[in-house]
Amino acid sequence: MLRELEYPFDPDFVIKKRKSLKRRLLAEDTKRIHKKIAILGGSTTHDIKDILELFLLNTGIEPEFYESEYAQYFQDVMFDNKELTSFEPDLIFIHTTNKNIREYPTLRMDKSEIDELEKNVMEQFEAMWKKIEDVYHCPVIQNNFEPVSYRLMGNMEVYDIHGKLAFINRLNERFYEYARNHENFFINDINYMASDYGLQKWADPFYWHMYKYAMTLSAIPDFSYNLANIIKSIYGKNKKAFVLDLDNTLWGGVVGDDGPENIMIGQETSMGQMYSEFQTFLKEHKDLGVLLTINSKNDNENAIAGLNRPDSVLKPEDFLVIKANWENKDKNIVDIANEINIGLDSLVFVDDNPTERNIIRTSVPEVSVPEINEPEHYMQIIDRCGFFEPTAISEDDLKRNEMYRANVQRKEIQASFDNYEDYLRTLEMHAEIMPFSPIYMSRIAQLTNKSNQFNLTTLRCSQADIENIAADSGKVTLYGKLEDKFGDNGVVSVVFGHIDEKQYDVFHIDLWLMSCRVLKRDMECAMMDTLIEKLKQKNIKTLMGYYYPTVKNKMVRDFYAGFGMEKISEDENGNTVWKLNINNYENKNNVIKVN
Repeated sequence: MLRELEYPFDPDFVIKKRKSLKRRLLAEDTKRIHKKIAILGGSTTHDIKDILELFLLNTGIEPEFYESEYAQYFQDVMFDNKELTSFEPDLIFIHTTNKNIREYPTLRMDKSEIDELEKNVMEQFEAMWKKIEDVYHCPVIQNNFEPVSYRLMGNMEVYDIHGKLAFINRLNERFYEYARNHENFFINDINYMASDYGLQKWADPFYWHMYKYAMTLSAIPDFSYNLANIIKSIYGKNKKAFVLDLDNTLWGGVVGDDGPENIMIGQETSMGQMYSEFQTFLKEHKDLGVLLTINSKNDNENAIAGLNRPDSVLKPEDFLVIKANWENKDKNIVDIANEINIGLDSLVFVDDNPTERNIIRTSVPEVSVPEINEPEHYMQIIDRCGFFEPTAISEDDLKRNEMYRANVQRKEIQASFDNYEDYLRTLEMHAEIMPFSPIYMSRIAQLTNKSNQFNLTTLRCSQADIENIAADSGKVTLYGKLEDKFGDNGVVSVVFGHIDEKQYDVFHIDLWLMSCRVLKRDMECAMMDTLIEKLKQKNIKTLMGYYYPTVKNKMVRDFYAGFGMEKISEDENGNTVWKLNINNYENKNNVIKVN
């Protein structure tokens, strides 16, 4: 990753150096996922495409673009542009702005005429969105509308039915209602972005009339960065956990020197209020499913005393792991990742000390390190970085902290057993293993984009992809949901594949993955037993499995061998093909009750 493309970045530098930045990114030895993105613009989009490409490459996505001609976004969709159809996009971004609203209310219109005007605009957009859903079956990102640049009626503009701002707000709310009711539809909130950027700086009439740019050139990097955050979230590139310093990060002062009674937190001082607000911000992320951990050079006793202050928003129990010691922070951060069993590239390290930040960037480059300085700007910087941008919020997300905490309890119990199978039996595990269900489509798609270590082919799927797979009669799909006496782990495993088009008794596994939080609990055995049972019902005789190596999935290199499958080929890149006569298969699961 390039530091120059992490927030806060210099937009003018990004624009000026876009070519050299791209060369540097492509020169990196990084495995990226390839995605086809169609940009359908109501204004000029070439520079947006170029800058968006940089931010996506920096997050591990290599885009291939289709770009509509100027203002042909509606025509391309509705009249089946052959180039767009043959492109077969994985994602469509519709870049419309207030410039694409052809008619606004006038002072001479009555309410019924304005209602009809709103209806006409929405019918056009909804027809386009429906056509995309029917033909392309892919996620859609749609801009909402930003405010207009002048107010004919002054402050009345926002509430009088004739006002352009009032009309824009009505349309935006209709867009939001559509998004709430369509899971593969996402809003790129340029209404907020334009306001945050500064409306007078966001758009320039000269750029519109000269080049048909809906925003100034210098605003494009911020716009593209925000858009890239949505795309990376759709394809599972979000972070999972904060790793937080304590002194002058969660509170003002040094608890070991000042004492817990004298650190700045709470409502008594302006500095204390700032740190309390930051702690509240972090706790809200915990509610979103983000994991909280601590990495502080401190005595553990002092750290706990600081967190136990009555006016501390965050308490010790809010953190999955607390590393308050005198070890180097790069060692601590590796230990934290191992203890909660997530990748280093899932961590965000927050520390006020620039030296510590530099050590982590140098020693553990996979970890994201936001450049924070003054405490009053901590929230703004981290918020704009978009580390945890959600595109869907599942029940599993809301329960993630409890799930990981239960894993810690399981490890403690495991240590008291000599026989591992006896330990597994004490967990009283129950699994629900069924074909893909609409209620879990979002979580299944999320898993395909997040699971790396236990993922044999690392096929990445959007929710639209998963829905299409589930509807295909030539496919067999299974999700696995695991529960034990410590709690519900949610959907933790996904398997799907297809029946051979020529040999109807042969089945190919396209994807097999499992969440690392349920490793070594025999869930893979329960999944294989159920898969074999389903295949026998379809008169399948031969099962084919595939392993494609990545930097992270070496742990499943010999996964199929454990089920008695024969390796029939291996190429120079380590890609292997496995085969099993399912009539010779014997069930492996002895510890999980299924369905």
